[in-house]
Amino acid sequence: MLRNISYKGKWVVLFSHPADFTPVCTTEFVSFQKHKEQFDALGAELVGFSIDQVFSHIKWVEWIKEKLNVQIEFPIIAGTDTLAAEIGMLHPAKGTNTVRAVFIIDPEGTVRTILYYPQEIGRNIGEIVRALKALQKSDADGVATPANWPDNELIGDHVIIPPATDCETAETRVKEYECFDWWFCHKPQ
Repeated sequence: MLRNISYKGKWVVLFSHPADFTPVCTTEFVSFQKHKEQFDALGAELVGFSIDQVFSHIKWVEWIKEKLNVQIEFPIIAGTDTLAAEIGMLHPAKGTNTVRAVFIIDPEGTVRTILYYPQEIGRNIGEIVRALKALQKSDADGVATPANWPDNELIGDHVIIPPATDCETAETRVKEYECFDWWFCHKPQ
């Protein structure tokens, strides 16, 4: 299912699921698909992963289209137990079930974010979109993003200026930006 697809130079959101034909995983796949335009706009490729076999992925995607009227438009990797174990995607206490994980990988191939969820709790796809946007903002502008960005309770949609590393910068910083103190300055994005 991944033939002829190159991820070099692209953001990738690789997410594993415990098994095809399961309720929580089905809701997640539908939600990832419903958010696909947002991922596309951010230049990110979605890739699903489980240790189910290819024919299971194919039939599950067909079932989702037939029963839920949602066409899954991203690839799903049929991994092996060995591959899943090597990359930390097998749940240690649940046999050969793949964990519910998300890996956000940057265009250089570096894993930048890892999120794990218990099997009983579905992911918040909006949070994955937010994390991707925050990583891209941080990389582009050399800033940090606050909790709940862009809706932070203290500074709204502002971004955080990295802390000063010398006395001169600390002194001038409070004149250049909005600051609570020299070490906590922010600006509009």
